[in-house]
Amino acid sequence: MAAPRLLVRIAAGVAAGPCAERASAHGLTPGASSVPTFGWTFEPWVVVCLVLSLGLYLAGYARLSVRGARGRRDRSMRLASFVTGWIALVISLVSPLHALSESLFSAHMLQHEIFMLVAAPLIVIGRPLAVWIWAFSPRARLRISAATRSAWIKSPWRWLTAPTVAWALHAAALWCWHAPRFFEAALASESVHTMQHTSFLGSALLFWWTVFRPAANDGARAHNAHAMLSLFTTMVHTAALGALLTLAPEVWYPSCIESTLALGFDPLQDQQLGGLVMWVPGGLAYLVGGLLIGARWLSRRPAHELTPVMPAASAARVPAHEES
Repeated sequence: MAAPRLLVRIAAGVAAGPCAERASAHGLTPGASSVPTFGWTFEPWVVVCLVLSLGLYLAGYARLSVRGARGRRDRSMRLASFVTGWIALVISLVSPLHALSESLFSAHMLQHEIFMLVAAPLIVIGRPLAVWIWAFSPRARLRISAATRSAWIKSPWRWLTAPTVAWALHAAALWCWHAPRFFEAALASESVHTMQHTSFLGSALLFWWTVFRPAANDGARAHNAHAMLSLFTTMVHTAALGALLTLAPEVWYPSCIESTLALGFDPLQDQQLGGLVMWVPGGLAYLVGGLLIGARWLSRRPAHELTPVMPAASAARVPAHEES
């Protein structure tokens, strides 16, 4: 089986250290005679973003915690959700999985699925925007709040977080980047590769925000119904893409062939494994999201207890005793 052999090679790569044979963003040097090793990668801008996001969240959480005990349980649950999602980002962006994804299509697909189906929903449930703002001084919070209420931020945000728009952006990112021409471009260029990852993560955050966002009590029924529809349709079209990759009679991405063969794997089987990653675990993730929405719907629990809010404006308007 390819999967056990892959795990053995990953373990050997972690023990051996960083990858020493790379000619570009993805792939091996021409004529490379040895199997590359895979270690942790620490791209400065990625590390800075990860550290900054966690630092702001912890600072905001600490400031909210000293304001009182009310809501402490929900805050703790949101903290756990955000930190778990943050760890998932670290695994996909810094761990040996990132280095391995440059040589194996299946690892690349696993990385993308962690972005969109683990990190994104957990981070959204953690309400980072509403917590980050509390890391700043009162004066800075007022200025940020005023900026978010301005038309040049409020209007684009309202458009991007419209359920239909967020759904369409996420679907477009998935299908466009898996088209051979665009996927090959990402393999050949580090900047295009960065755009690919940014669009995957950004569109997934918007998608999951529309699923878990708060809704007024009189609109909760319609919102829950729309969230269920979004999850179901996304599960269907991502499963279709995964099935196409799994059942394809030939390799879609020729640039993956050399690096896959260098690791001793069959390129077509590697593509099939990547398709299965999207098809089966991906479908289960959307199913779990649907079950959470269904449970909230049946329990009629207020939406704000499970979901994030647009941060800056709300944090400045809500009285202190309600945020504590």
